[in-house]
Amino acid sequence: YVRSLLDAPIEGRVETSWRFVPSASLGGDSFGYHWIDDRRFAIYLIDVCGHGVGPALMSISAMNMVRSMTPAQASDPSEVLSLLNASFQMERHNGMYFTMWYGVYDADARRLSYSGGGHPPAFLLGGGEMQLLESQGPMIGALPELDWASVEIEVPADGRLLVFSDGVYELERADTGEMWAWDEFVEFMRGDPSPGQSRIDRLVDHATTLQGCDEFEDDFSMVEAVFH
Repeated sequence: YVRSLLDAPIEGRVETSWRFVPSASLGGDSFGYHWIDDRRFAIYLIDVCGHGVGPALMSISAMNMVRSMTPAQASDPSEVLSLLNASFQMERHNGMYFTMWYGVYDADARRLSYSGGGHPPAFLLGGGEMQLLESQGPMIGALPELDWASVEIEVPADGRLLVFSDGVYELERADTGEMWAWDEFVEFMRGDPSPGQSRIDRLVDHATTLQGCDEFEDDFSMVEAVFH
């Protein structure tokens, strides 16, 4: 059901792909992207705490709210997070909260504005570098009337954005029993995939090798957008 609600890959000025591997107990991940107007493109990922049907349905509700926002609201990352925070206070939702990363790409200006609430940083690759686009505030739903800052950066030619949940790197290594270190994950993502292999598939293959199985403890969710 969750997979059926996710946006299909697109091509054009922005090209997208993604991988969603639900955990055995189903987590609270959802993600999406859409053109706000003829030049602005929104992309986001939501990760509700906990596992089971409750977090999954809350994540879908938040995703549907994002999809229903007006162009003026959807084009301002800080406004999006503030509106979601007002609607999903954890005291009214059985103590559940969520993290989120939200970005808006201006295809004419080649600028990306973004904000995040307690979420892992997105990666922007291009020009031989990888930038970490950090969250600008706390998780969504913890406290009312919070504000999130937005950051705007230039996108290099054929810049590549990777947005993901913590389930893609919080993995227990089969060889040591320890968690995969964040720094090791970042360094791995700086590397290039083999010819014919996507960055996401490269990560999935490596993750399953590290943990010694193809089942994940948490949802594995990653979205890639290439800005042509």
